[in-house]
Amino acid sequence: MLQFTTTFDIQRDIVSNILAKEETVGRNRDIVLVADTQILNVERDEAVVYSWRGVTGNTRIGKYDPHTKQNKLLYTFDKQVCISNCSLNKEETLLAVSLTRSVQGGDLKPVSKYLTLLIEIHPINNTKVIKAVDCKVKVQFLYPHLSQNMVQESHLLVAAEDGYIDKYHIQLGRQEGCKVVMQNTEHLVKDRVTDDFCWAQWDSDTQRLFFLTSKEKYVLKCVQFFPDHNYEILFILPLELPNGSFTSVRLLNFGHDYYQEQENKGMKLTVFTDKTGIMCVCYSHPLHGTEDYTYTIALVHKGFSKTFTVAPQETVLPGSMSNLQPLFISVGHYVVVYVPGHFLHLINCRQQDLLCHSLFLSGADAHVDALKVNSVLVNIPGHKLLDGWMGKIYSINISHDFLLQLLSPNRPEAQRLAALHCVLVQLEPDRDLEEKIIYWISENMMSFNAFDQIQEFILGSVYRKCYQQSPSLNKVLPYSSVFEKKELPVALTAIPGVKCTPELLAQPIIKGKGRNPQGYWNELHTIIERTKYFEAVPNPRYRFSQIKSDWTKLQAVLNTDKKKSSNYLQQLEENTKKVLSMVDTWHLDKRVVPLFQEVDQPQRALIGLTVEKLREHLNKFLPQLGKKKVETLVVNYTAKLLELLRHMLDTLWLKLNLGSSVLCLKQQGSLEEWTMFHAMCRILEAAEGLCLPLPPGYSTLLSVLGVRCLPRHTFFLYVDQGFLHLTEPFVSRLLTDLDNSNHNEELKFSVLKRLPECLAQRVCQLWDHPVSSACITTQCVRRLLEKYNKTKASVQLDRDKLSPRPEFLPLDYLVAILSDMEQKATNPFVEEEHVDARFVEETALKQTLIKLGFESM
Repeated sequence: MLQFTTTFDIQRDIVSNILAKEETVGRNRDIVLVADTQILNVERDEAVVYSWRGVTGNTRIGKYDPHTKQNKLLYTFDKQVCISNCSLNKEETLLAVSLTRSVQGGDLKPVSKYLTLLIEIHPINNTKVIKAVDCKVKVQFLYPHLSQNMVQESHLLVAAEDGYIDKYHIQLGRQEGCKVVMQNTEHLVKDRVTDDFCWAQWDSDTQRLFFLTSKEKYVLKCVQFFPDHNYEILFILPLELPNGSFTSVRLLNFGHDYYQEQENKGMKLTVFTDKTGIMCVCYSHPLHGTEDYTYTIALVHKGFSKTFTVAPQETVLPGSMSNLQPLFISVGHYVVVYVPGHFLHLINCRQQDLLCHSLFLSGADAHVDALKVNSVLVNIPGHKLLDGWMGKIYSINISHDFLLQLLSPNRPEAQRLAALHCVLVQLEPDRDLEEKIIYWISENMMSFNAFDQIQEFILGSVYRKCYQQSPSLNKVLPYSSVFEKKELPVALTAIPGVKCTPELLAQPIIKGKGRNPQGYWNELHTIIERTKYFEAVPNPRYRFSQIKSDWTKLQAVLNTDKKKSSNYLQQLEENTKKVLSMVDTWHLDKRVVPLFQEVDQPQRALIGLTVEKLREHLNKFLPQLGKKKVETLVVNYTAKLLELLRHMLDTLWLKLNLGSSVLCLKQQGSLEEWTMFHAMCRILEAAEGLCLPLPPGYSTLLSVLGVRCLPRHTFFLYVDQGFLHLTEPFVSRLLTDLDNSNHNEELKFSVLKRLPECLAQRVCQLWDHPVSSACITTQCVRRLLEKYNKTKASVQLDRDKLSPRPEFLPLDYLVAILSDMEQKATNPFVEEEHVDARFVEETALKQTLIKLGFESM
């Protein structure tokens, strides 16, 4: 599930390098000693500070630069010492070292149990003892300026397990050109950051210090260190933690202490933040015997927490669980809760509406090769993990291939939905991964019982693309189709073996510089306020199904003659033009399927309606964006929706190796064309279920494939049920491409009689057939008579010009009227030609007999 990539290996990047250097100076490899090599710290610039014991037995400290792949010796002790913690300032002029009692004795024997030193290393010069105490001390230099090369002071955090944290101000000066020394070493200025805490965590990336106080109740606080060397408590959050959660002081992310025993008792607590404004406080609950695992994820940006209780799925021996604490890892917008050998819970920190959008794995699925039961991991800059015991640094990603495996049919539907949601919404899928998902959809076309995978793909993909453009859309755009259901399926409401208990969090206090309109604290404050606003208003998230009633009314208007004069339709058409003008500029050279090449009036109207309703929704819930910004967002959203559908069709078209011959109606469809037809039917079904617009031309292409692939009676069954739409381009192609054989005539007549009258009159002129000619003549006569009825002109019968047939006065008068208007009428076939009066006379007579019931069709 988790993909660990080794970015640093102490054996590969340090030990082998030291051995190579020793060989270059002529030393025999057999007598070179590189022992007790261990990682001490990883600074904000990702430099790795490490120590080792050389052939003489003395302890050395070095630095590895991951950018240049170079190692550098920083300092050498006279004897072997035990280093529990170390930090290097950015200018590489000072080294802070925290020592414990020496393993083998030596000259360096501090009076107290623990000794903290400040050493000048540019060049190696003075050493100052800043702490000599009986409790462990952690040291960490501040890195406020990553771009500034040289400053005149350094700032050091010193955290003691006695429960206090100090900040030392160290003035620096130059001597003899390039020599950097400390000023006023006898009176170093220090500030007391806090003198009461039971737990502290250092965040090197953001230069933040989180700590927990427990005077009356547990309160989480955060100190932000600024580039101007000032600091301030910006965040305060009361937490409801179990009593006796911390039996001793805990210090997290202050490097790796090789000599400190791993603590498995009590509570494990970790805070994760993200630049987008996410904050998660994760903590485990104390274990007692073989009870269930219990852990809480407090989503501060959401204003609530969720406590999960997981029952062990295998028989657990008494006392074996007490040695296992859950490991919390941050991966993008997910928090991973991992208990080796038991389970892996991938918790979605952005969308927490349903449990099915988080992924729970157990057994072999939850195994992570890189992590062992006794692994001691430290979160370090760059969202990486340091495994101090293995001497490795990992970058962590969620495996795309594993997520695709979770989509297989033998998986629970909640697991498949969580995996699909993770790929579509949370990760950054490349083109190849997107094609794999489309291939998977094509192989699993039928909708699942609990959700529709095509609807999930459409909404999830478009949501991700638009959310990246404007994060404020997080609460208003749909990201999953399951919310469109009136009642959620049972399979999506719970995870077997996992109990979830949500609770509201206390309101956090964000103060001071956190109110400035920049940075993380402003983002967190904005998200919290936005969350409170959206919780107070009904239905903030847009649902496409809400426009079904409007779409039904609009379809009725489109089938009437009043549509041309509707201002509302004109507005929808303007919306559609904006969307299609944007779509037309995207990937013109990569299009395969013939879409966007016709005036598909129903789909154009639905596109315009989608823009209109989405615009109204955003203006209602996000008025602060402004109408111009909202207009851009809704047009872009609809355009991306249409482009995604086109991309799906193009991908399947290329996969099936279809060509332009598909558009010819004279041949029977192949197996590949049938597969394409089935896929397009499912896409149509998914789109209509959400009332999503389709690219103009979609209905025409689907009807063409339907004629080629379906038996005639099945084709007309699809038409009569409203699944296939007889568009004007399709009917025109049908009438012109097929000959007038008996089989094709039957097909054409069946199509024509299912068309609306206005459409049938337009396309009938394209068919070279006596019946169509009679139809055209009837239309011509009707128009002439309607025009005559308006003018009320009188006509005199000229018996010399009448037909030599026996007189039939009604017919003679009709012929006279038509002859009189002949000069003013134009032939529907060829202009400036006269009407064939004899043909008109015969046709009119036949129509009259039919109307009177004397003759049948």
